[in-house]
Amino acid sequence: MALNVLVVDDSAVMRHMIIKTLGLCGIPLGEVHQAGNGKEGLEVLDRSWVDLVLVDINMPVMNGEEMITKLRENPQLKDTAVIVVSTDGSATRIEMMQKKGAGFVHKPFTPELLRDTIVQTTGASYEQLAGNAAVPGDSPDF
Repeated sequence: MALNVLVVDDSAVMRHMIIKTLGLCGIPLGEVHQAGNGKEGLEVLDRSWVDLVLVDINMPVMNGEEMITKLRENPQLKDTAVIVVSTDGSATRIEMMQKKGAGFVHKPFTPELLRDTIVQTTGASYEQLAGNAAVPGDSPDF
């Protein structure tokens, strides 16, 4: 099952790094969309089917928290899986994002952490997402 993903971050470099890390975590990707702020992200969601949104918190125009609030208010998008990817890792902020139904990954992160958070947030098993392929790094050493 390939995931269509939207990466929302005001840094083009960070969007590229997140997309590259997605490729390394072993989860098959369908379409990958990008947006530079929450407003652009909502516009992408209006015209494209997305299974998973990876969003930064601190962005101009519309921050990630505002985007998640608007996404959750939309009946067609309210159940979309969301993971916050941010350097702002205070316990208060993480708890606030979790109350909005979002997972959380602190920058910097590893492909394994991103993979595990995607599995946890989407509710799918790794095998469902990867089509019963072996989990990277879980094979025995020979």
